[in-house]
Amino acid sequence: MNKSAKDRLIFALDVDDFDQARHWVETLKDNVGVFKIGKQLFTRYGPDVVRMVVDRGADVFLDLKYHDIPNTVAKAAVEAARLGVRIFNVHALGGGEMMRTAAAEVESYCRTAHCQRPQMLAVTILTSSDQATLAEVGIDRPVAEMVVRLARLALDSGFDGVVASPREAAMIRSACGDGFAIVTPGVRPAFSAQDDQKRIMTPADAIAAGATALVIGRPISAAADPLDAADQILSEISTALSS
Repeated sequence: MNKSAKDRLIFALDVDDFDQARHWVETLKDNVGVFKIGKQLFTRYGPDVVRMVVDRGADVFLDLKYHDIPNTVAKAAVEAARLGVRIFNVHALGGGEMMRTAAAEVESYCRTAHCQRPQMLAVTILTSSDQATLAEVGIDRPVAEMVVRLARLALDSGFDGVVASPREAAMIRSACGDGFAIVTPGVRPAFSAQDDQKRIMTPADAIAAGATALVIGRPISAAADPLDAADQILSEISTALSS
């Protein structure tokens, strides 16, 4: 197994049952570097589901997209670090003060606790959103312009990277430099359906565009052979990394 490829594959645990989540972790932990826990699973089972993944030797991306006043987000971010997650995220639209406060408090907690600091990501524009979605909430700037603006704000606020569509990855890489993480949902290999994602790209194209990790759920979980689907995606990532 190509460790570099595995570390770049994040499986979305978009399920509503603890035993089903545990099944996916036990099935895929040798093929997947990180398991993403989102709002549905965390709201039902809370920190216990995070501990279940960590106890099985796997890493967690806690995808709760914190967006609140700076103090509230900072305290929640510290609790994510205390849980031992590898990655957590906030909404960049919460602003620079919110992100700077969270980054500072997480850094302080991890120094005091002598633990590894989680990677801190900011969500730019959701991959289910398009220009019409932004217009509905009063944002008249193009999607791509907003994504780059929010990515730069995250970088300036001390965050490690962003969650963004693979279609904006190259622009973000150009604006924010080589060390900036770009985690991309909206990735669909050729063998899978598009589902409800609008701004999508294949795994190889996303890596080539500058993505550092890919969030993939249904193309694996809905496949007739999930392990084979994961292997096909890893092969595509490996090919892109070596080219």
